[in-house]
Amino acid sequence: MGSREVLGQAARLASSGLLLQMLFRLITFVLNAFVLRFLSKEIVGIVNVRLTLLYSTTLFLAREAFRRACLSGAAKRDWSQTVSLLWLTVPLGVFWSLFLGWVWLQLLEVPDPHVVPHYGTGVVVFGFSAVVELLGEPFWVLAQAHMFVRLKVIAESLSVILKSVLTALLVLWLPHWGLYIFSLAQLSYTTVLVLCYVIYFAKVLGSPESAKQQALPVSSMTDLLPSMTRSRVSNAFVNWEEAKLTWSFFKQSFLKQILTEGERYVMTFLNVLNFGDQGVYDIVNNLGSLVARLIFQPIEESFYIFFAKVLEREKDATLQKQEDVAVAAAVLESLLKLALLTGLTITVFGFAYSQLVLDIYGGAMLSSGSGPVLLRAYCLYVLLLAINGVTECFTFAAMSKEEVDRYNFTMLALSSSFLMLSYVLTRWCGSVGFILANCFNMGIRITQSLYFIHRYYQKSPHRPLAGLFLSPVLLGTFALSGGITAISEVFLCCEWGWLARLAHVAVGALCLGVTLGTAFLTETKLIHFLRTQLGVPRLADKTT
Repeated sequence: MGSREVLGQAARLASSGLLLQMLFRLITFVLNAFVLRFLSKEIVGIVNVRLTLLYSTTLFLAREAFRRACLSGAAKRDWSQTVSLLWLTVPLGVFWSLFLGWVWLQLLEVPDPHVVPHYGTGVVVFGFSAVVELLGEPFWVLAQAHMFVRLKVIAESLSVILKSVLTALLVLWLPHWGLYIFSLAQLSYTTVLVLCYVIYFAKVLGSPESAKQQALPVSSMTDLLPSMTRSRVSNAFVNWEEAKLTWSFFKQSFLKQILTEGERYVMTFLNVLNFGDQGVYDIVNNLGSLVARLIFQPIEESFYIFFAKVLEREKDATLQKQEDVAVAAAVLESLLKLALLTGLTITVFGFAYSQLVLDIYGGAMLSSGSGPVLLRAYCLYVLLLAINGVTECFTFAAMSKEEVDRYNFTMLALSSSFLMLSYVLTRWCGSVGFILANCFNMGIRITQSLYFIHRYYQKSPHRPLAGLFLSPVLLGTFALSGGITAISEVFLCCEWGWLARLAHVAVGALCLGVTLGTAFLTETKLIHFLRTQLGVPRLADKTT
């Protein structure tokens, strides 16, 4: 498959079904806003920080390295070996869930059972739900490798909606259940997620005449189960090159998890914030990262696959097929521009509308106190998050195994400094210190990736980092919009009633329209990329 065909599939994976995903996210957003009005800050802190950290840490340590290794290059891989390797995530998940569960129950502070009942049950069920989700790992990797677009969108969206609906109903009808509510909802989420993948592949593999079935490297469901049969090619149960790459990514993923969830680890193990403050911080964090999860994460995942398939890890850019190198450079430049524009828009307009958003979403619990300051700081962090997602997406796909190992040492130093900085800044300026430490961490990671990209293309005529430069006219429009909306917030929001709030929203909408119009006129290269790759209907019709 040529680089442009792979690009078309990656673009489709990032764009197809986006409206459906937005609809599901909107439903979830409304349900979560409803649930917040019936919960204490302490329960929110325990569920969203303590228990979710247990779940995410178990999954990350058990599967992240396997995912990256098994989706990298090697189009002609032996899938029986890859499937066998992926099933190792399950015993790893069992080990990590048991070990971390013991830590969560025996070594960490246990909340007051009168304020947060059934904490022990919550720890057990959240750990078990992580293991359940790992049962679907071979199906997920196969779907990603063959870019089954709508399957991923629909499976995750249905699971999240079911979890949110079940949580809302139980909170409304049985509020005294405490953590039983969130434990049951979490287990239902992982179960439905796995069943969606299993049922889909059972249906596809059960139809021999299906075009998708013929394109798959497996012919039956038994081929996706763990097998002790040795490969005919290498006489081994697993591909040892993939296994070595997995180990390299595992060391890196361990460090990346600390950087990704660092503030939660500091909150959990160092007790710098009480459970109530943890709850407010996490709500603002989830609200601020909504765009990152909705837009940036699908783009990062999809184009990581594109770069990994188009570029060869062990070769210099000048030694590879130049058409592929040129396409990768053009795509990287456009993605950087898109990330920069999206992040700047969120940063500029987020400063003037943070308090209004929090008041609508969670009432006085969020809009008073530290909530608005947290969200404004997070808007700046989203800009860095957007750029880092694109740069690391390319970097991890293009690095050789040795470069990945060297990068691990940098990540180790960065992890240590990040944790210390988080602790110091939080002691000094409260929960906003976590966001400031994240900004520092993200800035360093972006610098590392930019250096790698610059060096990678240094001997070629391509300069993808030009995507980080905007026209002076557009920058001036952003600055003017930021000033106008800031003045509007002072005079119209948020103590002057709903008419004043609507006027404030109208001012923002007008400024946003002018800004987007300016971007449309000045960034013609990006507009062409969006039209040809993310907006072509015929691409979206070929794959589900």
